Amino acid sequence: MPFQQKLNEIARQIKNGVTPEKITVRDILGFLSVSRRGNNVNRRIRHALEQAGLETQPDFEGAYVDAPIRFIAVGSDEDKERISIIYRIDGLESANRKPVSVKPDSPITAATTVMLLRDYSQLPVMTGDREVKGTISWKSIGSRLVLGHNCSVVSECMEPANIIPAETSLFEAIQKIAEHDYVLVQASNKIICGIVTASDLSQQFRDLAEPFLLIGEIETLIRRMIHGRFKAEELQTTRDQCDESRNVTGVSDLTLGEYVRLLQEPSRWDKLNLHVDRKEFISRLDRVREVRNDVMHFDPQGVDPEAMRVLREFVRFLKELRHLGAI
Repeated sequence: MPFQQKLNEIARQIKNGVTPEKITVRDILGFLSVSRRGNNVNRRIRHALEQAGLETQPDFEGAYVDAPIRFIAVGSDEDKERISIIYRIDGLESANRKPVSVKPDSPITAATTVMLLRDYSQLPVMTGDREVKGTISWKSIGSRLVLGHNCSVVSECMEPANIIPAETSLFEAIQKIAEHDYVLVQASNKIICGIVTASDLSQQFRDLAEPFLLIGEIETLIRRMIHGRFKAEELQTTRDQCDESRNVTGVSDLTLGEYVRLLQEPSRWDKLNLHVDRKEFISRLDRVREVRNDVMHFDPQGVDPEAMRVLREFVRFLKELRHLGAI
């Protein structure tokens, strides 16, 4: 069934008082025959939702790709009352992975063995999916040993658990993770659906930060390459026609798309005195521009591996040109 038709059917169900089935972000992407979110894909989904008069909870842009989302009618009481938080803790994979746990009466050796085998710093202490009694960690065990306590079961080394709702803002959760090294994530049905640790957060932000750093490095090297080669009047002619009020006085005022327009002209390209293929260079630079547009739209999945390859290769290429004295 075409995506728009599927949404229209969901809207009809809601209007008739029928609760539509929950689907995942991955299901939505499948309807569009794509595998990842991005600027263009998100725009297509948003437009289709608007056409059907629908919203998603949580917002599809920030939701974990395999987590179920539900549809609501725009303008409904539910829509008016909801707090829209795109950057939610449950957008992270680890927040949607059932945590390994131990019981309060488990031997300490059982807990420490699991932590050593899995390289964990802490474990939730639970008697059921919804029943959290506390947590045990190397810190809680060590502090009691220092005080001379001889712990034999988990409950004797247990500390209060730090639990947050799945809809908590990612930025709010960061502070709690910084304070406690972890948070347990609780779904709306009270089930503990995941645990997010400082290590998870570090990896997530490294994955998110790398493309920004690579794009920044590319822009710096491109500016260095064209600096002093063109007059302000020439740079001004490359300005985006949709942004005519912006004043362009130097290379630092140009966007990646404007770099592409500037260097597409063979006579301008010749001013760089680069002995590399102009069309191939422009093609790669334009691909970087496309990747940059997607990077600016937060996706918990991170950036597509193929897009990361494009960025890394182009940075390496520009650095090699700089090393050879070409820029």
